Amino acid sequence: MAFDFTPCAIQGLWEIQPKRFGDARGYFLESYSEKDFFAAGLTMRFVQDNQSASKGGVLRGMHWQTNHPQGKLVRALQGTVYDVAVDLRNDSPTFGAYHGVLLDGEKQNMFYIPEGFAHGFYVLSDFAVFTYKCTDFYHPEDEAGLMWDDPAIAIDWNAVAPARQPLLSEKDKKHPAFDRDKRYFDMDGHWAEGTR
Repeated sequence: MAFDFTPCAIQGLWEIQPKRFGDARGYFLESYSEKDFFAAGLTMRFVQDNQSASKGGVLRGMHWQTNHPQGKLVRALQGTVYDVAVDLRNDSPTFGAYHGVLLDGEKQNMFYIPEGFAHGFYVLSDFAVFTYKCTDFYHPEDEAGLMWDDPAIAIDWNAVAPARQPLLSEKDKKHPAFDRDKRYFDMDGHWAEGTR
């Protein structure tokens, strides 16, 4: 198998380390293999690849799509980012909790976030190239988000970037607060707003 799969503390989240083979010329690694992922029980199908570049201090998040939820396999091609997923599955024992992973372009580790989570990342290096595979297509009209600094979730961004004010898009400055009484997703990652 070309990968090491490590389940995270929140059910459904995985950190994945590809095996890297290198010599004086450089290195080679597999960044995805359906055969290996399926053998590990990760049987999602990807339909779209995305890539972004960001300067240091940029925070993108916390995002999801409602009626077209996306599972995401994310990694930093260059630089270092702190990548965070927030569990929005109402019936999950970790509903409202978050898990963060440092993604490093040298290490080439990956983070899998299934449907039913909010997702965002903070660029720690001077520059980062970030890429992710998605299980559904991007639907701009379907986007939603949470406040990046929501006190109920209390993501500790300062632990990775102390005393640094993040650079946010105007859209990401306006996301609403987390509402524990709102219906977000079921355990399968299907949007369930208004059913409770």
